[in-house]
Amino acid sequence: MSTIHLIGGEKGGVGKSVVARLLAQYMIDRQIPFIGFDTDKSHGSLLRFYTDYASPTIIDNYQSLDAIMEVAAEKPEQRILVDLAAQTHQALAQWIDESGVLELAEELGITITYWNVMDSGKDSVDLLNKLLTQFNTRINYVLVQNQIRDEHFNILEFSGVKERALAFDAKVMTLKRLHAPVMTKIDNNSYSFWAAKNKDLESVDALGLLERQRVKIWLNHAYKEIESVGV
Repeated sequence: MSTIHLIGGEKGGVGKSVVARLLAQYMIDRQIPFIGFDTDKSHGSLLRFYTDYASPTIIDNYQSLDAIMEVAAEKPEQRILVDLAAQTHQALAQWIDESGVLELAEELGITITYWNVMDSGKDSVDLLNKLLTQFNTRINYVLVQNQIRDEHFNILEFSGVKERALAFDAKVMTLKRLHAPVMTKIDNNSYSFWAAKNKDLESVDALGLLERQRVKIWLNHAYKEIESVGV
């Protein structure tokens, strides 16, 4: 049956949408069929960068969220990718609890994996701890250590929260920081990551030769990390 990948982390600015875009591009490149759902009302990244693969989802509307489970049940050959905007966890968790989502997923053989995107700060560690308390072993976890602020995750390492997650069979991956001006150009041009690594003859602010090379190196590392945790 299908796997529902929830890309979250609750805290704003930790790179959830970048991870969602990475997973989308990875699945495209690896020819893994998927359907995307974007919960960001103002500037949904999947809708913007991967329009052909995503549809909008209203996080505080049960009928809209129900479509995620219905598609997962009806199309077991497809991965389901859900990009969760910041400050949406409470509404999502309420829908999960009141609708018996986890119980139905177990009945249907649907796997639910939560990709917890986090930076090196204490807020991310505290939010992860709350997530673990809320769902325990009822879902799968991937801890995405995004080096957007720092390469070292000492607060997480010494908090005991990582060990708690690992006890729940969580997997861990590291996402290196892409050179900021390169990411800015990608966003300004609304490039998919495929477009970012290929020559663009039309845009006046296209990525240069070495900028495209940096994207390729970054993607290669990210893909290896994704492969280490599996989709």
